[in-house]
Amino acid sequence: MEGSPDKTAAQPGLIFFYSGSSGLCRRVEAFLAQVLQRRANHDTFKMYSVDVDEHPDLAQRFRIGDVPVICVIENKVERARLDVPRSSREIEGFLAPWLR
Repeated sequence: MEGSPDKTAAQPGLIFFYSGSSGLCRRVEAFLAQVLQRRANHDTFKMYSVDVDEHPDLAQRFRIGDVPVICVIENKVERARLDVPRSSREIEGFLAPWLR
């Protein structure tokens, strides 16, 4: 569901689905922060973090299996999804259409 961002639309949302007990999720959260800080894109997205163990209803609604998962939402529609990212480079490439 990849798509180009609409610069006139409202700020896109970025949802980070994770599990608090997962070491991989903690690493990916750090990678995500690094990408947004390095590119000075702190305000590009409205950020949401969802612990799938605390919010199984949201995990089910977004069809989340393995975590971590990063979703970009625009105008209440999921525009892109990255399942189980492994590196900053992978996250940066995924988010490139929205980054400055």
